[in-house]
Amino acid sequence: MKAGPISTLIVSVLLVGWLAPGLKTAREPTAEELASAGAPSFAPGRIDLVHDERWQGGQVVLPRQNDGHFYTDAMIDGERVRMLVDTGASAVVLTGADAEALGFAWNEADLKPIGRGASGTVNGLKVKIERMEVDGIEAQGVEAAIIPEGLDVSLLGQSFLSKVQSVQINGDEMRLGS
Repeated sequence: MKAGPISTLIVSVLLVGWLAPGLKTAREPTAEELASAGAPSFAPGRIDLVHDERWQGGQVVLPRQNDGHFYTDAMIDGERVRMLVDTGASAVVLTGADAEALGFAWNEADLKPIGRGASGTVNGLKVKIERMEVDGIEAQGVEAAIIPEGLDVSLLGQSFLSKVQSVQINGDEMRLGS
């Protein structure tokens, strides 16, 4: 097993509660509630994003990928960033490469310990994302962290997900409702 996914998991666990303590998770709706809301049914194995306006302004359906995770593209301050949806991360976390592409600048002196990973102390810095959008679901002033080393993909954590009306996982689908 590669150290990258383990480091990502450990960093995610350590960041829980750091920026968004006390968050509650959405409960799964019952089959009766889904039927009465006119919920669409989705074909198993569908790999594209599905946007259905019947769900109070829209809902994004993300398929589970072969590695067992859910991914999406986010628009951050007008730039597209591929992200792993991590409900256990308390904040959006950017890789060093993604942060640089977004125009964030820092030097070694700016980095502070923000957690511990498999290889020791994880250094990073807090930043604020002015505008972030995932398939029509928008948030402003999103708290985030930059971890310049040891992270393979940026994480879509609770500092964004807490602004979404519902986050549900059912089998191989994750649904984000605006």
